[in-house]
Amino acid sequence: MITKPSKISLPLKLTFLIFSMVLNCMGIVILQLSEAKITYDELGFLESFKDIPIAFISLFAVNFISRFGTKKSLILALTIVGICSLILPFVEVFWFYKLWFAIIGTCFAIGKICVFGIIRNNISDEKSLAKTMNNVEASFMIGIFVVNTGFGWLISSQYSQFWKFGFISISIICALTIFLFSKLPISEPVKDKKENVFKEVSKIINPLIIIFLAVIFSIVFVEQSFNSWLPSFYKNHLKVNSFFALQATSFLAVFSYVGRTITANIIHRFSLSKYYILCLSLIVFVLVTIIGIQFIDTEDSRALLFLFPIIGLVLSPLYPVINSKMIAQIDKEKANLFTSLIVIFSSLGSSVSSIIMSVLFQHKLLDFYPVYILISVSALFIISLFYFKFAEKTFRK
Repeated sequence: MITKPSKISLPLKLTFLIFSMVLNCMGIVILQLSEAKITYDELGFLESFKDIPIAFISLFAVNFISRFGTKKSLILALTIVGICSLILPFVEVFWFYKLWFAIIGTCFAIGKICVFGIIRNNISDEKSLAKTMNNVEASFMIGIFVVNTGFGWLISSQYSQFWKFGFISISIICALTIFLFSKLPISEPVKDKKENVFKEVSKIINPLIIIFLAVIFSIVFVEQSFNSWLPSFYKNHLKVNSFFALQATSFLAVFSYVGRTITANIIHRFSLSKYYILCLSLIVFVLVTIIGIQFIDTEDSRALLFLFPIIGLVLSPLYPVINSKMIAQIDKEKANLFTSLIVIFSSLGSSVSSIIMSVLFQHKLLDFYPVYILISVSALFIISLFYFKFAEKTFRK
């Protein structure tokens, strides 16, 4: 029995909302701990404690999910996230943040593979897949907005010392989502014969997939330049207060949500590849405008406060569009394994980007923040052109 997408939509969206909140609180943690005299070098590597477990666990999570089932695995991951979020407000030591993000990263690896597997197992059409992925991934942007706005209000209030207690609300959402999943029948992916995971990976790897994974790495590399570090750039370089700095990411998330929602509703009218290239071209245009204002007008121009978030409109559709185009070509029984590769390269892109950003911030090279991002986007553009050219030849055969 195949469960209708409309019935699973809400718990899937809530799942991505939860993981978005716990993953993207990194910007808040960086902002708050930097004021507690934790160096940017240390904070830059904090991202790795989240991303490396995601990369390491993802391949092995496929066998775990196959053994226990998608639904049970997802509920377990949400349960652990809920418990960890409940504990965090009562712990003060810095090492616990490393452990906390490592656990969150592990749960996210399991959760994302489960969510993508559920979607792929119910939808086969490429454009329908793109629509569903954009809708579910749009809730990820809502999570970024909620966590930054909520914590921003708390940090700027008279109760700012209790900012960590905001994580208890995440535990409550976890409990609600677990309840919804427990009442919902979900069709499980077809189970493969048990085989060495590295042998399975070697069977699906080909030049097209290698280029695709390079594109995924590059997209997340660019996204992470904004998501975790934009608040610190606003506060340290544009000289705004902590509340407004956090709202920068909130507005970026709002525009990203709008971008993914619009994409979900209009993508069936366009070629996925042409739509993707158009979005990339617009990102380059906005970044060139930002650099022009920064170096021709003034480096702390107020216009920059509003231009950075607009990029979310055209940056956010890239990840779900490129994923849906490729996942639609993968056999359903290989969907979980393929998703694990997506998760691995996404986490690596996030971790490498954050480490490089920490170097920029530590050495006070913030003047080059938009230039660095433009170089990253240019590299993404070139790799993407190679991917679409190769994909056209491969799918035509």
